[in-house]
Amino acid sequence: MKPALVIPNYNHGNYIAQTLQTLKPLGMHCFLVDDGSNEATRYLLQQLAAQHSDWVTLLTHPYNRGKGAAVVSGLRTAWEQGYSHALQVDADGQHDLNDIPQLLALAQQHPQALISGLPQYDDSVPKARLYGRYITHFWVWLETLSLSIRDSMCGFRVYPLAACEALFRSEPLGERMDFDTEIMVRLYWRGTPTLHLPTRVIYPQDGVSHFQGWADNWRISKMHSRLFFGMLRRKISGQTLGPKTAEDTRHWSSIRERGSLLGLKILVACYRLGGHWLARLVMYPVIGYFFATGRSARAASRQFLQRVQALEPQHPDLQRPTDWRDSLRHFFSFGNAALDRIDAWCERITLNQVDFPEKQLLTEQLASGRGAVLLVSHIGNIELCRAISIHQRQIKVNVMVMTDNAENFNQIIKQLNPDSQLHLLQVSELSPATAMLLQDKIDAGELVVIAADRTSRHSMGRVCYVPFLGAEAALPQGPFILAGMLDCPVFTMFCVRQHGRYQVALQPFTAPLSGPRAQRQQRLQQAAQVYAERLEIMARRVPLQWFNFYDFWRRDENTTRKEMS
Repeated sequence: MKPALVIPNYNHGNYIAQTLQTLKPLGMHCFLVDDGSNEATRYLLQQLAAQHSDWVTLLTHPYNRGKGAAVVSGLRTAWEQGYSHALQVDADGQHDLNDIPQLLALAQQHPQALISGLPQYDDSVPKARLYGRYITHFWVWLETLSLSIRDSMCGFRVYPLAACEALFRSEPLGERMDFDTEIMVRLYWRGTPTLHLPTRVIYPQDGVSHFQGWADNWRISKMHSRLFFGMLRRKISGQTLGPKTAEDTRHWSSIRERGSLLGLKILVACYRLGGHWLARLVMYPVIGYFFATGRSARAASRQFLQRVQALEPQHPDLQRPTDWRDSLRHFFSFGNAALDRIDAWCERITLNQVDFPEKQLLTEQLASGRGAVLLVSHIGNIELCRAISIHQRQIKVNVMVMTDNAENFNQIIKQLNPDSQLHLLQVSELSPATAMLLQDKIDAGELVVIAADRTSRHSMGRVCYVPFLGAEAALPQGPFILAGMLDCPVFTMFCVRQHGRYQVALQPFTAPLSGPRAQRQQRLQQAAQVYAERLEIMARRVPLQWFNFYDFWRRDENTTRKEMS
């Protein structure tokens, strides 16, 4: 990291000498930009540049072009002279220069990021300026679909110059009071993270403001219009709107649920009060919010739907080609499935709504007095599979949950139906104790339900890579190992909704799951392949009912290392 200083100046003569004196001990080269100042200020800047000629370079605009243009001149000159970062300091005495070491330290730790001061105002701040900032905050949050940029107007910041130069070469930016916000948003769109450091900001009594009332407000309004419609264009074309986050490199099962138990309770209350109609009225705006702010989930949806369309180019459920509207319908489909879950838990799905042609296979197995394993997935209405006790009320159903992401649903099932025969067994990883517990339930004639389509952070390195929708995807070995350890038949079971009816597909699992230890890996690979083939059939049939909103094709080695510890 090789940082320089950039100070734009337009008729700020009161504090610049003191500012330079304070900055000198930092030992950083300074690019002082005279943006067409009046004669007195121009003469002062020339004197100061001559006095500090060993570390100050004076750049001069022949006429006033605006603060943004002055900052760009400083940034580009610093880049041309081999500097990697530039610390922008305003010349009007507002900034607490004692915070510079902390800003530079943060930039050293995060060299790809834009480091910005987060203003902490005292009573000197004009109230109109303070409240006006919140209007800009709102628009920036909308333009980035993120709350990452907490303040976009502070001129006390460290720029990564490589990212800035790439932006300057490809896009024009506002040159006046619209610059600070626009460059921050556009850098964010291009993947530059923004980090903030709280810093004290004052408004000196004899300070000079160059804010031009109506003219600058008009410029800022036009800038926000450009950014808003730019955001829409990026969304429609499938471009990203920000840098990768920790969520992008963490395993999906380590990411905290975005919903809450309170939200589920509100949804259930609306369902009880007004049925599906009221529940949807409340739920759809919430889903819209999650769609707008869930960048990783949107990307995963788009990736999956594009893979399906590549194999099913004329699929009636998808646009040609797929776009953001398909992903939005995908999210809404997930919301509708949530209402199906409530129907299943409340036992409001009747037999005449379900097509279950292979039901006799399961009935005969349960009649023998021994249970069975159902390998299910996160496609369609998995809760109907779990709530099989609707049709076999005397049979207990034990659902093994391999991650913590189902905890909100777990807490509410008993509230919905205290008499439910559904039991959720939440475990973090497989162990002999788990196998013994499940064997007892099989021996008691109960069903054990295991979702076999999601790896967990505990299964990293213990997966099988199998072809799925045209590329290799990871399936966990654990469910197949566990099913092989239990002395009972194993079935795959899928339930999807088509033409207003629930369709359940039950098939015996024909791949061998037990046998000599030396051939174990071969058996696991074969079992995963059989499961993946059946899963793909269902995914291609009803793509909008696929509810794995994460990168299903990510390999273990592309996940954050600390997730493996």
